[in-house]
Amino acid sequence: MIAEPSGYELPLLLFAGFRSLIDKLHAELAEQGHPDVRPAYGFAMQAIGAQGATASDLGRRLGVSKQAAGKTIDRLLSLGYAERADDPADARRKLIRLTPHGFDALARSAEIFDGLRAEWARAIGPDRLRDLESALRTLTPPGSIRLDAAGWLGGV
Repeated sequence: MIAEPSGYELPLLLFAGFRSLIDKLHAELAEQGHPDVRPAYGFAMQAIGAQGATASDLGRRLGVSKQAAGKTIDRLLSLGYAERADDPADARRKLIRLTPHGFDALARSAEIFDGLRAEWARAIGPDRLRDLESALRTLTPPGSIRLDAAGWLGGV
């Protein structure tokens, strides 16, 4: 009889899978002209999105303080991934918006993730991968995919 794995292994395996995907993504992004993108910046760019965000919005979306969000914003600005813009709805507010360079990084990330998913499908078979994804959707509450992982992990 095969013993059941210890309970602590499941979160470690899930994290190792996540980490493997993220590490491969960033290695490929670097090859494609985005060597300075870090996981925390990817979360931040996703949180800024196409509509833009204020520093307070970004902090809230990432689950970090406004000051921590401000540091990330400063880094994204200095790397050319974001820019400050006037908020058309409120002249007192400044929005952070992605630049074409930022949108390029996100688009390339999406393509790379598609390729990494295909690698996993080749490694374990497309049916097993779909079953894994379906099981994870079943086990995670609706709306539980959040961008505040960087703050939760102590990043941003």
